[in-house]
Amino acid sequence: MTLSIIIPTFNEADHIGPLLRELQAIGRSDVVDLLVVDGGSTDQTVTIARQAGARVLIAPQPGRPQQMNYGAGFATGDVLYFVHADVKVNPDFVSDIREAITEGYEAGCYRFRFASSHPLLRLNSYGTRFQGLMSRGGDQTLFITRDLFGRLGGFDEHYVVMEDFEIIIRIRQTARFCIIPKDVIVSARKYEVNSWLRVQIANLTAFTMFFMKIAPVRIARTYSRMLNHRE
Repeated sequence: MTLSIIIPTFNEADHIGPLLRELQAIGRSDVVDLLVVDGGSTDQTVTIARQAGARVLIAPQPGRPQQMNYGAGFATGDVLYFVHADVKVNPDFVSDIREAITEGYEAGCYRFRFASSHPLLRLNSYGTRFQGLMSRGGDQTLFITRDLFGRLGGFDEHYVVMEDFEIIIRIRQTARFCIIPKDVIVSARKYEVNSWLRVQIANLTAFTMFFMKIAPVRIARTYSRMLNHRE
């Protein structure tokens, strides 16, 4: 089994270098592609990524699903592993994904815990051990066989937000989905500039609109208005 790691970025200069060095140190020969797909960063993301040894692709169209699909088109590995730039991956990701694939899972993710000791964030993290869709998210990283990704047609680019939840719904309709019982470490920066309650209300609003099949552009606008995005 070989892995292609795909990282969509937009102004992630503070995070991309350490992540790439970590992925290279852990992945070694099992990672055949380390692809950073940039959506028009105005900081040093692209320069730092190239200096760190990644192959940098400039997406023709910005947007996380567009960037991830574009990166997948250049991937050569048996399994695609989508990772957000501000996540600290689990050091066992190669063996964990290999074991899941061997057991017949074609896709899956990790649990997560926040880079914070806040008790309410620990409660959020605990919820990610369960199967419910509301306990999922792109921050948990997503692995999927290249074959299944092709059969599904990749991420639905209609979704300017919630694309990770949408593809998991389609995965579960056709394949086995694994939640690896280990953690990745997720940035708490959204909570640091908003209250815990404010983020929870925004998330619940976005989920409600998603399940009501409201246009993704409208969901994105609503979510953006509800939160501060200074990072």
